[in-house]
Amino acid sequence: MTVKEMSSLTGVSIRTLHYYDQIGLLHPSEVTDAGYRKYSESELARLQQILLFRELEFPLKDIREILDSPDFDQKKAIEQQIRLLYLKKEHLDALILLAREIKSTGGKKMDFKAFDTAKIDEYAKKAKEEWGKTDAYREYEQKSNGRSVKESMEINEGLMNIFKEFGQIKNREPESAEAQRLVKKLQDYITDHFYRCTDEILSGLGKMYAGDSEFTENIDRAGGKGCAAFTAAAIDSGMHLKE
Repeated sequence: MTVKEMSSLTGVSIRTLHYYDQIGLLHPSEVTDAGYRKYSESELARLQQILLFRELEFPLKDIREILDSPDFDQKKAIEQQIRLLYLKKEHLDALILLAREIKSTGGKKMDFKAFDTAKIDEYAKKAKEEWGKTDAYREYEQKSNGRSVKESMEINEGLMNIFKEFGQIKNREPESAEAQRLVKKLQDYITDHFYRCTDEILSGLGKMYAGDSEFTENIDRAGGKGCAAFTAAAIDSGMHLKE
């Protein structure tokens, strides 16, 4: 296909396609004697990968290195981000539990395990080494570092409050306007307090809500039994509505 046809099919401007060619990110399969660029299905597939990583806010330079590496798994970056969020939530749950116990015992609970972030730090270090200091990772790191225990607890409480709202409407249809409003609210909350939550990442989180026993248990504790499954279904319905 010509560059114009490629642009019409993908929604990527001709100017951007020319720029991707110039920086070595996406070369056409052929350039005619008259200077016209020709693209094949191979370049179309590569462009899909480029657009995915752009949604994750990877710099173009990193995308080129990633796609040109035979060892890179394109799903790995998303999985790592989701895992980091899960570890962060696990840590916050432990802090909330400790704070409640301190409140009930009048400050006599002498347990410091909840403050241990070694697991998060180690995983974050490995992720950082694998997919580098991308814009998305820097945003996550910037928003997470320096938070006090109180701030972290307030952020987690805000997240749980959204799940409580899901629980209040869990008997409605997942594609209902109210459910989709909460899906958008959840996505925006994650973006505001962690990093930009793209549709792909939100979809992955939805699968975790319904498929991970501990994650499911915590959400159901906030919104009642079946809340996690309903939230996951609402997210999935939202993805289909956008198609």
